[in-house]
Amino acid sequence: MERRTFLNISGLALGTMLVPVFGHAVEAEDLLKPVDTKFRKTLADTALTAATQAGASYCDVRIGRYLNQYITTRDLNVENVVNTESAGIGVRVVCNGAYGFAATNEMTPDAVAAAARQAVAIAKANARLQSEPVQLAPVKGVGEVAWRTPFKKDWRAVPIKEKAELLIAGNKAGMDGGANFMQSMLFQVNQQKYFASTDGSYIDQDIHRLWAPLSATAVDKATGKFRSRSGLSSPVGMGYEYLDARPQDKIKAIGGVTTLYKGSYDLVEDARAAGKQAKEKLTAKSVQPGKYDLVLSPEHLWLTIHESVGHPTELDRVLGYEANYAGTSFATLDKWQSKKFKYGSPLVNIEADKTIPGSLGAVGYDDEGVKCKTWDIIKDGVLVNYQATRDQAHIIGEKESHGCSYADSWSSIQFQRMPNISLKAGKKKLTPEELVKDVKNGIYIVGDGSFSIDQQRYNFQFGGQLFYEIKNGKITGMLEDVAYQSNTQDFWNACSAVCDDRDWRMGGSFFDGKGQPGQISTVSHGSSTARFNGVNVINTARKIG
Repeated sequence: MERRTFLNISGLALGTMLVPVFGHAVEAEDLLKPVDTKFRKTLADTALTAATQAGASYCDVRIGRYLNQYITTRDLNVENVVNTESAGIGVRVVCNGAYGFAATNEMTPDAVAAAARQAVAIAKANARLQSEPVQLAPVKGVGEVAWRTPFKKDWRAVPIKEKAELLIAGNKAGMDGGANFMQSMLFQVNQQKYFASTDGSYIDQDIHRLWAPLSATAVDKATGKFRSRSGLSSPVGMGYEYLDARPQDKIKAIGGVTTLYKGSYDLVEDARAAGKQAKEKLTAKSVQPGKYDLVLSPEHLWLTIHESVGHPTELDRVLGYEANYAGTSFATLDKWQSKKFKYGSPLVNIEADKTIPGSLGAVGYDDEGVKCKTWDIIKDGVLVNYQATRDQAHIIGEKESHGCSYADSWSSIQFQRMPNISLKAGKKKLTPEELVKDVKNGIYIVGDGSFSIDQQRYNFQFGGQLFYEIKNGKITGMLEDVAYQSNTQDFWNACSAVCDDRDWRMGGSFFDGKGQPGQISTVSHGSSTARFNGVNVINTARKIG
């Protein structure tokens, strides 16, 4: 599946969604069965010993058990329920200054030792063609430690019937609200990851994530015209309690346009609003092209951050090592070295963070055994850093890795992946309502939509889910056919206001693709509502004849 398909999966435009399934189907009750830690440590030690005896100067072992449950519904029917399990061991080594990697799904000492020796043989072969040796930033071994996603309700223990009934209730609410068709899904993931290395670390992590995307479609039967509105939930690193909506988590959007949540999610309420708003889109005024001040909600802005800041500050893209899925990066080393490249206005402070509770990227340690942390990417509008792994840190003068190396499976080699990349909240007290009061001619955008960006992550176009006209500080009505165009530097330098931390919340991607062969990862992006002045808006309506 292509990366854009994954990123826009919340649009549910594919009818029956394509879901990446790895491993084999399992019974629901099997999802709760644990793997013995002592057994995993024995296998890890076997691999470490075999690798070093074969000549490796470094070795790490990842023993993974990946559990997934997907539930798909359409209108008042359940279309599919899938449970999958994938388990195995990946061994990465450095030998003669080069990497080698091998994996096996046979959980036996002999098979693991054989994989380790194969990884060393591959490294020796790679070394013959490598011009410079791998330089790994130091990592202090942490001994035996454990980390688990903080959650209150394990999705694996919730009956499928209860989950399906929730999705169907949402679909019914959407149709009662005005939609002709509804689709809702539930993606649930548990990654049980055990990492060991010759640095002296034995790290046991239990990671939980879920996402509940939905889509409402309304049809004008007289004309055949149709419009859709996708759900406004965020994919999260939480348990099933995310779907137990709490009244205190409600956030009223500007002008009461729709009800949003911070920390939990009311699927039924959002589905009802989606049905109503999909129908309202059928008669919404088409936008007049021109320059507008844009007021962008966090439910929209996360995707712009992802594409125009997250990917271009991945150091492997900057160096030209990675060019799959929309190219390299305009944010080249000379811009960073100048220490004065104005990526955005002084209000733009963008941070990388692997520790935010509830985020998709929150883990204790990355897949190189590096403890996760927080660091600045853009400070007061200036590009100050990138995202680097152990073998990249020395290139930008860092003494340690940023802790952003991951693999999407035990059978995939780990490489640089995006941490949570977020726009910090504004320092001055500012609510969305106060922000809008200064807008004479603008558009308020809620939710992510289609997008396009060039091979350098510079020129782009973004759509959305809901668009509202702002005239003289007030929302006057719904618009349609809206997309804005800019380039990364002009756009972020047009940032004129950012609301405070009361409005800060996260969106994110559950299926972000990168690499060749491709790998899929998850990442969150947070922001408060922000204003961007004088951005070019086009009309996307197709006129025939």
